[in-house]
This record gives sequence, structure tokens and C-alpha cells, in this order.
Amino acid sequence: MKTVRLTAAQAMVRYLAAQKNEEGEPLIPGCWAIFGHGNVAGIGEALYEAREVFPTWRGHNEQGMAHAAIAFAKAKNRRQAMAVTTSIGPGALNMVTAAALAHVNRLPVLLIPGDVFASRAPDPVLQQVEDFDDGTVSANDCFRPVSRYFDRIMSPRHLLTALPRAMATLTDPARCGPVTLSFCQDVQAEAFDCPLSFFEERIWRRRRPRPDPDELERAAALVRAARKPLIVAGGGVHYSGACEALKAFAEAHSIPVAETQAGKSALPWDNKLNFGSIGVTGSSAANAIAEGADLVIGIGTRFQDFTTGSWALFRNPERRILSVNVEPCDAAKHGATALVGDARETILELARLLAGHRAPAPDAGLRESWLDAVATATAAPEGNALPSDAQVIGAVQRSLDDDAVVVCAAGGLPGELHKLWKAARPNGYHLEYGFSTMGYEIAGGLGVKMAHPDREVVVMVGDGSYMMMNSELATSVMLGRKLIVVVLDNRGFACINRLQRATGGESFNNLLDTARHEVPSSIDFVAHAASMGATAGKADSIAGLEAAMVRARASDSTHVIVIDTDPMPSTEAGGHWWEVAVPEVSSRAQVRAARKDYEAALARRDEN
Repeated sequence: MKTVRLTAAQAMVRYLAAQKNEEGEPLIPGCWAIFGHGNVAGIGEALYEAREVFPTWRGHNEQGMAHAAIAFAKAKNRRQAMAVTTSIGPGALNMVTAAALAHVNRLPVLLIPGDVFASRAPDPVLQQVEDFDDGTVSANDCFRPVSRYFDRIMSPRHLLTALPRAMATLTDPARCGPVTLSFCQDVQAEAFDCPLSFFEERIWRRRRPRPDPDELERAAALVRAARKPLIVAGGGVHYSGACEALKAFAEAHSIPVAETQAGKSALPWDNKLNFGSIGVTGSSAANAIAEGADLVIGIGTRFQDFTTGSWALFRNPERRILSVNVEPCDAAKHGATALVGDARETILELARLLAGHRAPAPDAGLRESWLDAVATATAAPEGNALPSDAQVIGAVQRSLDDDAVVVCAAGGLPGELHKLWKAARPNGYHLEYGFSTMGYEIAGGLGVKMAHPDREVVVMVGDGSYMMMNSELATSVMLGRKLIVVVLDNRGFACINRLQRATGGESFNNLLDTARHEVPSSIDFVAHAASMGATAGKADSIAGLEAAMVRARASDSTHVIVIDTDPMPSTEAGGHWWEVAVPEVSSRAQVRAARKDYEAALARRDEN
């Protein structure tokens, strides 16, 4: 057996560089890195040696780097994933939130935090977390519950099994998610004779599990019997590359489609069967059909509470749920009839069984009325009043072409975007709402731009999320990856302030002006963005925003546009109840009244 003598870190990097996807692209096209104690000498040197064939990108925040890597994988429909390496202590733990985000959203990322010495000779080392009852524990054990696969590399030879297992997890359609390889720092630098065959190019093909014939027949019978079916398109439609198959299926069988946050843009907004978003942030059209549906066909969705209105949305007492999902656990949730398989292949096989079948046509008037409501909500305001989020969304939408990608995450904007954004092309709508992570937006936008360098990427972010994490704005400038960032300054966490008020609470500790302070907050977002190298300016109106968007689109560099907005209004049309527990006991009449409303809503849901 031919071997080559390498350090464990060198062997890992060489292996990663040899992995390809079925399109012939690098499966892992490079590594994000912030070097520190525990990865600078071993992994850092290995990455330097391989820098021409395996690029390294430097970030400004470990969580931000991981968000960029995850967004890249999402934008690539999971065909590629990135690696991220950090030091052993705070650098590693900064990635735990990102790992949870990837886990919830079923997105691949390879996390490689440094770890303590496997030899334990110098213990306790700098940044080492000691467990007095378990000598094997380090800070990196925090990754265990938020990783699909976790391994600790305590010997160079561990790589021979750990790395193939990691790749298998990253490319498995059902188990796909974050992988953590906790790499002991002395082992990174340790040399061993590695088989040359380990570095042969390997192609990881996308597995497409076909549905079980019996499950398929049961599913076809449900569809044939349904008089009011509804398709709920989730993120799995994108990851399977099933957008065209979904369109053909819906049109052939006359079934309306509603989209989750992850599924939005699976069907063009102007398709006559696209009834818009569903659930808590849903359109009035989709939600009206959902309430009366006798068969809800989920495709690639895990039926999160925002999708189902906390399971109060589907009100037809005769309704059944058919769940098409590659992951059996997701397919069987809430008593659904499971149809386990790849979304694209399952749709195609189900279509063959249903040849010639058409459901009664949905009410087109619902869709037309909803589009009228969208036009009203997003129209430019009259006068000098502060604009709403919806009006800002309208201005941004009018300034872009169909190829653009909008990126957002937590707060009130995702709800408004889910309702109002008109996505014309697949992957034109990139929202992280599985984990609803504040601070994802700018780093995520950078990852999207790296995945789609020829598409305009517009990040929409509130001032609260901007303050949570903005440092990868500087990285976008440094890497020459242009973003347009629209910062909506409503002076605080306005979305949660609205929820606080809706559940009977007083405005408290959410808006900057109602939080405890000695000096009123005054943040100059324009100056801050400019200090990181972005071209920045403030729009004083919707017309000013549209003019700034024209300038930003004509430029090759990252632009930040700040606009003041009203923190209170949100789009009244559409939407649905969402379960948020209200205190049973309170000294305040508003909370007691909200509790009665809450109990009444629970009773209505439980009727079904």
C-alpha cells in the first residue's frame, strides 16, 4: 500500500479538496477561518500550503462566518457546503448558534473547531473548559445536540473513518445537516503515513430515494378522493430540484399551491395556482383555501407552527394530511399519511398514477383579491409620514429585476416579506426562519452572493438585527462581493414590541425609547457602515430610497441604505393566529383580557 507522510491537518485539507459533487464541482469549495489558539499552527499551516487549490476566507466573527457558509449551502440547494474552522474556546462556542440554525433548517456545513490536547500533558490549557466529573469533556461538547454528526479527532487515523462519515452526512438528503469535527490541537500537528488512495477524487452523488409502492398507492387514492386539495411547498422542493416538477403537477391536476418561508419562490408568484404564503404570515388567499382544504399535501415541509397557525389553520373536520418528505420523521408528524421519498421523484411517480385526474378549480377570485391587497400595502405613502415595512418592501421590489435575491431573517420583516414579496425565480427569496436568527442577514447575504455572483443580492435588515451582527459587511467589501443592504431603522425590536402589546403587555425593553437608559440612543448607521468600507447613505423618503437603489444597482461595491420606518404598523391583510402563551395570573387587566382571548383561541383549535 502506497502512503504519504502528512500531518493530520494536511491530510484533512487534502482529502476535502478531492471531494466532488455530481456536477463536477468541489463538494467543499473552501474554508472560512479565524485563527487562534488551537488551530493556527496545525490547520492554519495546512490551509496555507493548499491555498491555491483550497481557498481560505477570513471572516470577522465566527458565527458570521458560519452563517455565510450555511447561506451558501442553502443558495446552492445543498449541492455544495463550506468548512469553517476556529480556535478551541470562545471562537468555537461562537459557532454553536450557527450549528443550531443549520440543524433546524437541514443545511450542510462542516464545522472544525480546535480542541484541547489529546495527550492531556499540558492540561489545563488556555481556554480549556474542565468538567470535574468527566475528563473527556471540552467546550466542543456543546456541539453534540446541534450536530447531525459529531466526532472528536484524537488520533490522525481517526480521519480515515471520520471524514467519509462527515461527507456522507453532508450529502445525505434525509440526514443532511451540520457536521462537527472537534480537532485536538496536538493531533493536528502530528504526522502519520496516510494511504494515497484516501486522496483519490470521489464523487458524491445526490441520492434520490423512490417512494414505497404501497405508500404511493395510498397517496394517489387520497388525492383522487379530495375535492379541495392544497399543496404546501416547503424547502425540500428547492433542495430536490423539484420546482419544475411541482409546477407541472399542480397545473396537470388543478391543485393550488401555498408556500412556506423555505419554500417560497418554488413557484413563480404570477403562476395562477400560486396562492401565496401560508400560515401565521400567510396570504388571505392561501389561508382561506387551507381552512377549507380536505387534503393538505405537504411537499418538503416539516409543518412548523408558523406554517400551520399552531395547528389551528386547517379547520375542515374531514381534512387529511399527506406528507411527502425524504425524512421519515418529518413525513409522519401529526398523524400525516407519510409518503417517504425524494420530492422530485415522488411528484413524478405520483403524477403518473394520477394521469387524467383534475381537482375542481380553486377560487381565482381569492388570489386576485390578495394581489390587490399586496398592491395597496406596498404602494408609496402619501405625505411625509414615516413609511411602513411594507412600503419599503414595495420600493425595493420596484427597483429590482426578476433575477434578484432578497435575504432576511428575524423580526417583523420576514412576515411582511413572506406575504408581500413577489419571487419570480427559484432561490430568489432567501429567508432564515427555521431558527429565526437575528444577525444572520448580512453574513447570509455574503454567502448567497458567493453562491450566485451574477445575481443582485439585497439584504433587508432591521436596526436590531444589524446591531446584533454586522461585521461581515466589512468582509463583503474585502472580498469584493457586492451587497445592497437596506437598514430599516425603527429604533429597536419593533416586531417583539408588537407581540408584547398583542399579548396584553406594556411596551417594555424592546424599543430603545422604552428601555432603561440614561442617555437617549442615537446610532449613526450611515457612518458605521461607511467606516467598514461600504458606500452608505440615508434615504429620507420612499422616493429617496428608490433613487438610492438605482445608484446602488449601478455600482460594483457594497451599498448600505438606511431609512427610518414606523415601528407600529404591519400588513393587516392575511395572517393567522399563532400560539403564544399568555400568563394565567396578572395584576393588569390587559393581560387578563389577553388570557381570555388566548383560551378562546385554544378552544377553537381543539374543536378540530
